[in-house]
Amino acid sequence: MKNIVGLSLVILWVSGAEARPPQEAIDACRNVSDGSQCVINTPRGKLTGTCRQPPHENQAVCIPANAGRPPMQNRGEQTSQSQGPQGRIRQHTTTQSDGHSHDVAATVQPSSANNMTVRIVGTDRVLQSNGVADHAVGRFPNQGNPNAISAQNYQFRVPAQPQLAGRTTPLGMHDFGLAVNGVPFDPGAAEWYLGNRNGGWQYEPLSGAVPLGIDDNHAHVQPNGAYHYHGLPTLLLDKLTNSNQHSSLVGWAADGFPIYALYGYQQTDNNQSSIIEMTSSYQLKTGSRPSSSGNPSGSFDGTFVEDYTYVSGSGSLDECNGRITVTPEFPQGTYAYFLTESWPVIPRCYKGTPSTDFTLQRARR
Repeated sequence: MKNIVGLSLVILWVSGAEARPPQEAIDACRNVSDGSQCVINTPRGKLTGTCRQPPHENQAVCIPANAGRPPMQNRGEQTSQSQGPQGRIRQHTTTQSDGHSHDVAATVQPSSANNMTVRIVGTDRVLQSNGVADHAVGRFPNQGNPNAISAQNYQFRVPAQPQLAGRTTPLGMHDFGLAVNGVPFDPGAAEWYLGNRNGGWQYEPLSGAVPLGIDDNHAHVQPNGAYHYHGLPTLLLDKLTNSNQHSSLVGWAADGFPIYALYGYQQTDNNQSSIIEMTSSYQLKTGSRPSSSGNPSGSFDGTFVEDYTYVSGSGSLDECNGRITVTPEFPQGTYAYFLTESWPVIPRCYKGTPSTDFTLQRARR
């Protein structure tokens, strides 16, 4: 009888009728990692499933194979999907988040070998890769992301001698640049409040408001199999950065300028100066969002990209998360972007002119 009740509780919880998972589901995944197979014994036989760590739980829970999926987060969340001119746009109603993206453990080795080449052809720097990471990744598909990783065929041309454009260009819905291992930096997501892209209120992927199945590298997978970083590429940066020296090159932006991460010189013109952590000049807005029709209301907490505002001089970087500085690769100085711990993490605008190889990519997917 206990097992039958346990099975019923699992199904009720998955459907959203139970506030907490039943003990049977917890016990089946005790001391195992997210994504592992699990079994619940019942009088009718074994109930198989997958261990998943749902929002607001501190350990994995056994989810039966055909019992549906747990509710996203208990804040009135509803999700639907539409097809727009720029591809799939998902709409949601969540207005507050817990600031935790509920990362999937990066314990899986990619099934294909990493391949990345960089060469100069005329006035261009040609970046060619298969998009496969050179480090462990999360298990895909997973509860928040139904897509499997597959090798890509990237070839991007960016200026080998980039120039400042005299104006900023917003990122838009495409990759910001390419990491040195050939994996794209893609901070935005096609997730919108009420699905209204024209009305603003784009969800911030790392806020935790919308579960996207992001792994420990702050990355997940597009429907076409493209693995991409939404935030700091943790395992890549483990090899390229430490707090005692200037960051190694971590990638190239679509406008051709270099990308670094976290650490740079205190004095922009002196490579013998102290090493400091680069800081963003964006801050959360104060007060509450508008509550009129089509607006999400609630306090500015980072759920949406629009919750942030640029405050010039409040950090060490400009509105595009960059600055003009000397670097190990550019001892004479260059404009350089930096990945930061705080928002926007990956820059959301360009100081140069982005290559159309990047800006047109969404239409090709």
